[in-house]
Amino acid sequence: MLKVENIVYGTKQIEILHGVSLEVKKGEFVGVIGPNGSGKSTLLKNIYRMLTPKAGDIILDGKSLLKMSNRQMAERLAVVAQEGEANFDFTVGEVVQMGRYPKKRLMETANEEDKEAVKASLAMVGMEKLLERSFLSLSGGEKQRVLIARALAQETEMIILDEPTNHLDIGSQIKTLSLLKNSGKTVLTALHDLSLAARFCDRIYVLKGGNNLCDGKPAELISSELVKELYQIDAEVFLRDEKIYIDYK
Repeated sequence: MLKVENIVYGTKQIEILHGVSLEVKKGEFVGVIGPNGSGKSTLLKNIYRMLTPKAGDIILDGKSLLKMSNRQMAERLAVVAQEGEANFDFTVGEVVQMGRYPKKRLMETANEEDKEAVKASLAMVGMEKLLERSFLSLSGGEKQRVLIARALAQETEMIILDEPTNHLDIGSQIKTLSLLKNSGKTVLTALHDLSLAARFCDRIYVLKGGNNLCDGKPAELISSELVKELYQIDAEVFLRDEKIYIDYK
């Protein structure tokens, strides 16, 4: 469904991505992990076109995503970026309604189908009671859940998320990733928590210094040696009841 082919990206001062590649098949939950500065967020920003690669290509459903119009991309791909500053205030419902714009003609207003999609998406993330609340009044975790609801309301086959568990407490982290895992969507996400990556990802790609280090199933890749190489800390990695556990020293 998505193929990233040898993406190179950098500024005038430094090259950040050195020919990074990955592939996400339909229905997969794929994670990108690596230490701070490894290029995780930069890679995702190139995929959803906040940044433009110097070389390489990104193929979505057999077509170059780099050549699609904004609407064509939005019809196929929803994005939950890391939280940025909001210049104008909207209600929670209005923010989620923004996810419906690829389905609307110019100046077309929301219909009943749109309103039901907004309510259903908010219910999925447990935020339906805050429909009329100011988005700027929410906590960081609440804002994150609203942005995930907006992506769900977009009704695309694929969602890209950059650190979706930021600002969420442990319970909300598990509920959010479980929701995404069971949504039927194809998911590509950057994660900083190895335990969550091990629990939810079908496959992971490991970045280090803007390069592909390795990729595969979490149980095959996550090891004491990998933790040491990426984060310079000691850890014991063990398997219990077909789940990976990491005990940091």
